[in-house]
Amino acid sequence: QVELVESGGGLVHTGGSLRLLCAASGRTFTTLAMGWFRQAPGKEREFVAAISRSGDSRRYTDSVEGRFTISRDNAKNTVYLQMNSVKFEDTAVYYCAAAVTSVTYAVYVSENAYHYWGQGTQVTVSS
Repeated sequence: QVELVESGGGLVHTGGSLRLLCAASGRTFTTLAMGWFRQAPGKEREFVAAISRSGDSRRYTDSVEGRFTISRDNAKNTVYLQMNSVKFEDTAVYYCAAAVTSVTYAVYVSENAYHYWGQGTQVTVSS
């Protein structure tokens, strides 16, 4: 069983920055591909960013490309989402997810690929 705990959410003004963290435990971290998803009020949960086990492969949804950066520190069992130049439409609950995989460079954009989920952290962008 993998436990994922997100932190770093909060209130941020448009154009500002925020860094989300997700700490994983319960399984060797390097066996996990990681992802971030978000769910805005009244909307479906959507893919934001993903990173491979090795950290060498990354994928972003178009709306955050160039503004958000996903990274991981395998020594700390932690994945990060650096959010820069935030916009009002980035307001959502952000979820960390983990996928058990044997493929070192695989990244996953589908929710169905992920086996474990965190409880979510709220990000609110205000003007």
